[in-house]
Parts: sequence; C-alpha cells; structure tokens
Amino acid sequence: MTLSRPLRFIRRGQPVTLAHVPPDRTLLEVLREDLGHTGTKEGCGEGDCGACTVVLGEAVDGSVRYRAVNSCIRLAHSIDGLALWTVEDLAQDPLIPAAAANAPALHPAQEAMVQCHGSQCGFCTPGFVMSLFGMYQNHVCQGRPVTREQAVQDLSGNLCRCTGYRPILDAAEQMAALPRRPVNEARLLEQLLSLAHTAPAPNPALDEPYLAPATLAELLAARAAHPTAQVVAGATDVGLWITKQHRQFTQMLDVTRARELRRIDTQEGRLRIGAAVPLADAFDALRAHWPTLHRFATRFAGLPVRNSGTLGGNVANGSPIGDSMPLLIALRASVVLASVRGERTLALEDLYTGYRQNVMAADELLVRIEVPLPAPGETLAAYKVSKRFDDDISAVCLVLNLTMADGTVQRASLGAGGVAATPARARQTEAALTGQPWTVETVERAAAALQGEFQPISDMRASGEYRRAVLAGLLRRFWLESQATQQAALLSMPISLEQLRPEALA
Repeated sequence: MTLSRPLRFIRRGQPVTLAHVPPDRTLLEVLREDLGHTGTKEGCGEGDCGACTVVLGEAVDGSVRYRAVNSCIRLAHSIDGLALWTVEDLAQDPLIPAAAANAPALHPAQEAMVQCHGSQCGFCTPGFVMSLFGMYQNHVCQGRPVTREQAVQDLSGNLCRCTGYRPILDAAEQMAALPRRPVNEARLLEQLLSLAHTAPAPNPALDEPYLAPATLAELLAARAAHPTAQVVAGATDVGLWITKQHRQFTQMLDVTRARELRRIDTQEGRLRIGAAVPLADAFDALRAHWPTLHRFATRFAGLPVRNSGTLGGNVANGSPIGDSMPLLIALRASVVLASVRGERTLALEDLYTGYRQNVMAADELLVRIEVPLPAPGETLAAYKVSKRFDDDISAVCLVLNLTMADGTVQRASLGAGGVAATPARARQTEAALTGQPWTVETVERAAAALQGEFQPISDMRASGEYRRAVLAGLLRRFWLESQATQQAALLSMPISLEQLRPEALA
C-alpha cells in the first residue's frame, strides 16, 4: 500500500502541509501530539463534552462556511483543503484584524467570556470559545446578533461543570457589543481556492490508505476496487471505534468529497438529500417543508456533531437509536444504493436486516435519501424522550405522520427508534389508525397496538416496560395536541354578527 497523500489545510493565514499522517489519526491527535498545540483539550473522546471543539472553514458558493466540530473524533485527513482555527489561533491569525487602539486585545469570543466571567477551571473554556467563534462568524459578522435561544442551541454540544451556563450565554450575547473583528474572507477564499487548484487529482486505482474521490463515478470505482476499506463520512461513529474501542484501520474511503453526494434538490415532488450532506444542513432542508421539526432537529446530538455527521452516515449506520431514521420512515423516505453496476431504490425501513446490518452489497454505497414532499392534510409530529434534554441518546423516539380528511385518518406512517434491534415502522399501529375516525377511542386502540408491536429491551437508558408505556403515551400526546390545534384554529376564525344571533347559536 502506498503512503497517504500529504494533508494540506490553511491555518493562521498560511498553508500547512503534513506528511505521513495515518488514515485513522484524529485531528485532535495531530494538534496535540504532532504539532504540540495543546490549547485544544481532550475530554470525553467521543464528541460529547465539547472540550476539543475547533472551527473549520470551507469555500461554498463564493463565501466561507464556518462549522464548529469535535476534533477528538474528526479524522485528520477529512480537513484536507479546509481552513482550521483552534483557540490558540484567534490571537495569531493574520486574517483576523488586530484590535484597534484602546480596544480589547482578545478576540470578541474570548473577551466576552472574560467580561461575563464565563470561565472558572478553564478546561472546557477553549471548546466554548471556539463554538462562540463559529457563532461570531456565522451571525455577528453577518449583522445578526446572537439571541439567547440561538446561543442555547449552538452551545448544546459543550458541557460545563464550573460556572454553569448563564455567564457563558451572556458572553454569547455580549460578542455583538464589542468592536467587530471578522475574518478577512476575501483573502481566505483566495488561499482555499489556491489549495484546491494545486491538489493532485484522485486516482481510485491507487492503493492509498486514505481515499477521498471527488465525484460519484470515482467513488464507486474506488468502492469496487477496495471493498474492504472502511467507509467513513463525518466519523461521528467511526471516530468512537478509534477512540473507545482502539480499533485500527489501514484504509479509509471518505464519501464526503463526492460532489453528487453533497447536493440537496427537489425533483418530481421529492426532496433529494445527498448521503454526504451534514446533518445540520439536512435538517434545515427538512424543516423548510416541515417547520414543526425545529425542536426535534435541535435535539439531535449537539451542533458540532450535526456539523460533522451526515444524514447518509446516520442511515447507513443503522443504529436503533439513530434519530433520523424514525423520522425518515414516518416521512415514507426511500434510499438510493449505487455501485458500478448501477442504482437501486428501496424503502428506508427495508434497508435493515438486523442490528447494524443491511442489504448493501460489498461494492454498494448509500448515495441519496429521497423524501416525498408534504401533501394536503398531512400532520407530522416527532418526539424524543431521553434522560437529558440536550445532546443525549434517545430512550424512545416516535415520529407520527397522519393524513386527515373530514375527521378520518386517510393514511398513517409511524417510525420508532430505541424499541427494536433496528429503526422500525409500526405497521400494526398504522393499520389500527388507517380509515378510522380521529377519536379518543381510535387512539386508545392504536396505543394498545403500538405497545404490543414492540418488545424493547431494558438497558441503562430505560426499562423495556417504560419504553412500551412511553410509546402509548406519545400517541396519546399527539392526539391531545391535535385537539388543541383544532381548538386554536376555531378560536382564531372570524365570527360575523349573524353567527352570534340567538337562533344561530341554538
């Protein structure tokens, strides 16, 4: 096997080139052990605490997209061609303007933490600062101050045990009040484009340790030539195999560089999401059509995980507690599998054959998820029950998608997670609802069917009995919420004087 290509990225306004980086080496290991830059901390080693947070910059449609990510589980080679900032770079990056005279010397993300007393022991502070830096570039520098709600959502992947979160949330809001110091994007774009233009063309025939083809055709050719290579996208799960299970991989196949897998479009009444689209972008696309998903989407892990992890990776992984699959099953989504032999499409729930097992052949890859756009009368509700509100694994996930007409359930699609060996469709419950009047009696019959449809296990997150009770309770909650929505709609209807006459009210 040949050596990996040199890893190249932009840091502190200059291109950095690192040779002989193993394919399974994490970005945090490169920063701390290879480069000796220890400002970025190692905490949980699984993308949960956020102490290792760094920010990546990518050229997208003539501007730079900034994403806070967990460096502890992010593969080093995955940042090839990107810009990187760590907490040590904010005061040393020539692309960030120096502070004006009589202004704070620290970057606004750091100065706000100082002014609001947001740091105590300091171990988690670098991660918070970098999440704040991402917010600063994506919001403050775009003329949009950070709201309290936005700060809570974007900091959900960073944990603190010392000061608590109030002063850190204050710091997020305080950044906009400090002198503006945005990254010089024009210069950064020049550097990123120069890096891209000088990159060697990928050759799928080469037996390299880290393969990252730029097109779908090259990706499928590489998959056919290297069927034993470990497929990786955002590494939010594969990274844990490395940090927690100490598994070693001699060859990686990165799907995130293939342009076709990074697209989102709408064709023939279907939303098509490429398998390499980050979860944050995929949920934004879904929320545009189903606004009620906002709360559910923000509870999927923390923002750094959603920035790295991909929708296709979550689906292909097949974990029974992967929250995107119950949602997609309820939306009647299908997946497109591809190889050099061609493509095939199947319902998402038919992808799985057992615990983390699927029907994909050794030379196949999941390349796209397709979701039918909402139809008139369709009502969607997604529920996640976990011990912790933010950044936690589901004990139960239930998504209900009902099409109603004249008080009758015309069609029902239910997806459930955390209650079986695979994400599952609740077909018996769907049958108990379809064609029935939307009444409490129908709901009770369907709740009984839902409890009997699954036999969940007991584990550290919840007992099997509790999970079955929660399933029924969430269906009842959906019915109660639908009644409240109907009442609110009636109360908001305009009423004429004719309707208030005694004979009209009789």
